[in-house]
Amino acid sequence: MEGLPENNTVLIAGKIVKGCVFSHEVYGEGFYTFQISSERLSDKEDILPVTVSERLIDMNLLQVGIKVDIVGQLRSYNNYNSKKNRLVLTIFAREISLPEEEEGKNINQVYLNGFICKPPIYRKTPFGREISDILVAVNRAYNKSDYIPCIAWGRNARYIANLEVGANIHIWGRMQSRIYQKRIGEEVEERVAYEVSVAKIELPHKAEREAEEKGADEMV
Repeated sequence: MEGLPENNTVLIAGKIVKGCVFSHEVYGEGFYTFQISSERLSDKEDILPVTVSERLIDMNLLQVGIKVDIVGQLRSYNNYNSKKNRLVLTIFAREISLPEEEEGKNINQVYLNGFICKPPIYRKTPFGREISDILVAVNRAYNKSDYIPCIAWGRNARYIANLEVGANIHIWGRMQSRIYQKRIGEEVEERVAYEVSVAKIELPHKAEREAEEKGADEMV
């Protein structure tokens, strides 16, 4: 995915596990949501939400069990249905197709070019595994932004833990789902969180500075 001009790009393929449901309408254009299953190398699967325009494909084609290939972006919005606002993530399809043949493992690739908008949260699991959570703001047209939760492990987690709010960061990874429990009063509610699991990170401005410094050293 390197070299793509978009600052927010998703390439993903998977089988539909939950059929289309009407979501909303914008200027007479209807949008629908459905869910796909994306396999991991560990043979586990992530169940991920997709939003698609009725003008992009015939909704009747998007049946449970059908495999789809999607090129799109990650979009975020606030869910006001609960007592407290909650950030919700979805894959917004810009291209969608139905492959004629089955092809190996499912593709799940994300590239983001954004800015850290909250201090990273660094922690260790009971088994000593290092984790960092960050929220990345990715600019969109018309002065809008999408806020993408990301999670990093190991050395990437240690590196991210020291980054400051406002830092420009490039992220390569995959979108994943995670089930967790939220206590509300005396009740425990099961929820699903969506996030980008980080495989690679870069600070573009740091790379530019290092290249400039290397060039200056070579001229001396």
